[in-house]
Amino acid sequence: MKLYAPWEKTFNRIVTPFEHFLHAQTTTGMVLMLMTVVALVLANTPLAEAYSHFFHMKIDFAVGSWALSHSIHHWINDGLMAIFFFIIGLEIKREILVGELSNIKVAILPILSAIGGMVLPALIYTAINYGEDGAVGWGIPMATDIAFAISALVLLGNRVSPALVTFLVALAIVDDLGAVVVIAMFYTEQIQYLPLGLAGVMFLVMVVFNRVGIHMILPYFIVGLFMWFFMLESGVHATIAGVIAAMAIPSKPKIPPVDFTQHTKNLLDEYDNYPVATDHMMHEKQKAILTNIKDKIDAVGTPSARLEHDLHLPVALVVIPLFALANAGISVDFSSIGSTITTPISLGIIFGLIIGKVIGIAGVAYLAIKLGIAKLPEGSTMSQVFGIGFLGGIGFTMSIFVADLAFLGNEEMIFQAKIGILSASLFSGLFGFFWLKYVAKKRVLD
Repeated sequence: MKLYAPWEKTFNRIVTPFEHFLHAQTTTGMVLMLMTVVALVLANTPLAEAYSHFFHMKIDFAVGSWALSHSIHHWINDGLMAIFFFIIGLEIKREILVGELSNIKVAILPILSAIGGMVLPALIYTAINYGEDGAVGWGIPMATDIAFAISALVLLGNRVSPALVTFLVALAIVDDLGAVVVIAMFYTEQIQYLPLGLAGVMFLVMVVFNRVGIHMILPYFIVGLFMWFFMLESGVHATIAGVIAAMAIPSKPKIPPVDFTQHTKNLLDEYDNYPVATDHMMHEKQKAILTNIKDKIDAVGTPSARLEHDLHLPVALVVIPLFALANAGISVDFSSIGSTITTPISLGIIFGLIIGKVIGIAGVAYLAIKLGIAKLPEGSTMSQVFGIGFLGGIGFTMSIFVADLAFLGNEEMIFQAKIGILSASLFSGLFGFFWLKYVAKKRVLD
């Protein structure tokens, strides 16, 4: 565990939700990288047939005459990834309510940069694929993989300012929101309005739960599961249910933090008034007081914060690695890779992620700063923002996800897209990392 030792020391203390988020994303990035390598190895060895067969195996759920039958690959992409999108929804909500996106003066730079980093890659891809069958994939190079991008910054340590890390996180959150909107609006099958309406009813039920003060997670889980099913049947991609459900989860505590402080002090004073019964046991009244304190802790916390905290680890260690294992395994014929990488789809993604992201993120940031609309992140330079633009070109998870939706059923186009995504993400990640490490200098504050 030497690799994580410096970071484990940092996080073996009371951490803020933001610090916990960074730690989770770093872990995700490391595991994601490992599983991508594993998938590529499996797809290019004698195990390739068994690898493909496993993810195409069917898993059925049946009740009487009703049945839901999908491949393991489909269950991962439409089922488990809904949990990933749920986490994205919680992160977006937190950032808007209390995070960097809650202050418009601070949020304006990452918001504008994220928009530039989404629009320009889409335009570049469209220009290269104009009139081609692959033009529908314009949403693929719009995405930024937050786990990989943050992992690169974390490895740089104190060479980048905390404000620059915050800038990238806020940018990636806005980027994720944009990707969700694009998937919902442009990458859906034929819409079935009755299931979609029922999904809307489920969302309203969750909102009612929120408004009447229900903080138990189980009711939201049950109704959210029904909403996911109805969304799956509606033709709108089922993972969108995860984001929508996150919006209904309560984000306000049952008791104000100020009241919690006073109540806890009173209870601790009362606790100290009782003598300990033996060296190993406490007074019965003390046990009751501790239970009361625990209840107060639960009341001052929120379901939204608890779920974000509790789900990050399973998403980081199970959901995202399984997605990478199921989707990153492409069989590469090195004799024909040159012709594949020069197809319009691959070129559109490569130029979109490498050139479009850099110009879109760093270029828009430069204009916003020069026009006085926004300010540089504290302790950073434009050269570092340029490096961040390259890290934004790491598409991977969301790009592969969109590629599967855009070219549904067309294995050749999906293959070309994945070659472009992997090539561009690898180049962007390495170039951005080495630029920030060896070229860009951290600004020294006065």
